[in-house]
Amino acid sequence: MQFEELDRRDRDFLSYIGGELMELGEGHARLAFAIRPHHMQHLGVVHGGAIATLADHCGWYAVISQLDPGYTSVTIELKINYLKPASGERLQAEAKVINRTRRTAFATIEIFVRETLVAFATATYSIVDEERLKNRITHVKQ
Repeated sequence: MQFEELDRRDRDFLSYIGGELMELGEGHARLAFAIRPHHMQHLGVVHGGAIATLADHCGWYAVISQLDPGYTSVTIELKINYLKPASGERLQAEAKVINRTRRTAFATIEIFVRETLVAFATATYSIVDEERLKNRITHVKQ
């Protein structure tokens, strides 16, 4: 799957958080964003929520790179270990799908500032038929 094939809404969200898709391959992805003041928390380091958002999105890209057209994935679990405070110019995440079944995928995500590992995450994603999911969401909204 190439970046151009992704739904515009996915690209818009990545752009909104200041992210950039650096690499997308079969079962792996690399994303990054330049650290900006709005990513920081009160102690002057990157907010854990910003790190978690980058990790989750990177894992999602790795998973969807393996899916057939008409399928997508949604996060059903994310666990993150914050190893060191993150500060500097750029935050980068690298994700790899470790296991995939017909219904779920499990990915690991490493988050770096330069070569320093600042966080490690694991995530489980549900693999779903996109039209069926859209219909379920529409039904819930009504």
